[in-house]
Parts: sequence; C-alpha cells; structure tokens
Amino acid sequence: MTLRNRIGVSPMCQYVAKDGFADDWHLVHLGSRAAGGAGLVMVEATAVTRDGRITPGDVGIWDEQHVEPLARIARFVHSQGAVAGIQIAHAGRKASCDLPWKGGAGLSPEQSGWPVVGPSALPFAEGSPHPRPLDEGSINAIVAAFVAAADRAVRAGFRVVELHAAHGYLLHEFLSPLTNHRLDQYGGSLENRMRLPLRVAEAVRKRLPEELPLFVRISATDWVEGGWDLEQSVAFAAALRDRCIDLIDCSSGGAVPKASIPVAGTTRCRSPRRSATESASAPRRSA
Repeated sequence: MTLRNRIGVSPMCQYVAKDGFADDWHLVHLGSRAAGGAGLVMVEATAVTRDGRITPGDVGIWDEQHVEPLARIARFVHSQGAVAGIQIAHAGRKASCDLPWKGGAGLSPEQSGWPVVGPSALPFAEGSPHPRPLDEGSINAIVAAFVAAADRAVRAGFRVVELHAAHGYLLHEFLSPLTNHRLDQYGGSLENRMRLPLRVAEAVRKRLPEELPLFVRISATDWVEGGWDLEQSVAFAAALRDRCIDLIDCSSGGAVPKASIPVAGTTRCRSPRRSATESASAPRRSA
C-alpha cells in the first residue's frame, strides 16, 4: 500500500455516536481531513462489543448495521485520494464512563452504566467501576469479537485496520503488570501477559486479506516503576512481527491515573552566521 504523503490522522474519539452508529458528524470530521490532503485517515477507537465502549458516545462495529454508516465514510475518504483506516478496540476496565465534557466519571447502573471486564478485579481509579475478571470462555469471546470486527471493517471498505493495545484499555491491561494480577496462563510472566494480545493479533491477521496492513498501537511505557516498559515493548513488537503485523504505532501511558510523565523542552537550532558575501553567493533552497 502506498500513501500519497506521510501525514496520518490519528484515531480521535468524538464521543457523539448513538448506539455505536457513525453519522454525519463523523463523515464531515474525517472527510474534511481527507479533502485537506492527509494520506491516511483513521476512524476513532471503534468498539468491538457494546460493553467495550469507553462512553455511550463511542463508535461501534459490533453489529452488522454499523457497517454501512462506516462504509459511507470509507468511500468518501477514498474518493478524496486518502486511505481510510479504522482502529478497533475494547475499553476493558475503562469502559462505562460518562462523556468527557460531563466529567468522564464511571457511570452507575442508575446512570445507564454497564458492567465492565478486565484481566483482574482492579478498578482504574477511586470511584471507577470494579471489573469482572475474564474467564477462559469470555476471553475466547473477546478474540472472536475482534475477528468479527475486522471482518466488518473489511466489508466496510477500510484499507488499514489497527488494534488498540494502548492507553490502559483491555489489551494493554493484559500486558501491564500494574493491571494484570492473574495467576493463570494469561498472567505473571511476560509470555503469559502477551498471550491474549498476541492471540487477537494473530487471529485478526489471518482474517484480513494479505494485502491489507494491520497496525498495533501500544503504550511503549506506563511511566511507572514495575509497569510496562520499553524493554517489554521491544519484545512484544518482535512477537507481533513474527505474526506478520505490519506496523507498531507507539504511544505511552494510560494504564494508571497518576503516572509521572516527564516533559522535556526543546531548543531551536540556528544556522551559524555567515558573511554577507557568503549569503549572497549561496544557492537558494526551498523551505
């Protein structure tokens, strides 16, 4: 696959869908980026199950009826010369939250909230929903949900699929020692913690046509001692490569609410001063 340039529009949650359906807002939001010249335009984190939504406003791809509204977006993006991609996701223990502009807190059953799941019974933060640890049958259902979502994405016309394994959502929760306290084959060692994300990646890769690239977004570090880190990310990336994953999309953080993330400033470099004669004789260069 060739993109017309190196500009890729990241998946950005809009929180305005109803029952998972993309609508005119999403068409205009994503279509305008394609018309503006981007090479790759990604649909926001799109839930593979109803209970896998971060908020009630998330876009979904768990139902056949979601396909055509998404296909309308893919068709328009492609008509503008860009490539349409979609990120498929499950929010895990960070699901069932209110809209960000309403505070983003966990929703109670009285507020139309829903039960959440995760690798372990550890809530994201104080006041967050307590997740139900996934058993083997539920894990198999999650894998199947990602595969079904990838199938729908292909039928909707998307030419890139990305698995969301970052930002403290379900697949990241299995990877990180901070959120995965399991004692079975899905917890403990790095090999075990990678097991579910690798199962999902391998199953989705097998479902996608060979010519369509599969990306995986990771949080390369949790920014917390004893959490997921760069060394583990390198090992995970190598395992993904062995399963024919095409690109690792690197982000960071999101596993826990109080991570300390260092921020570094930058210094703009200036070219050494040259004499007027040198400047006048130097060849012109484009910006």
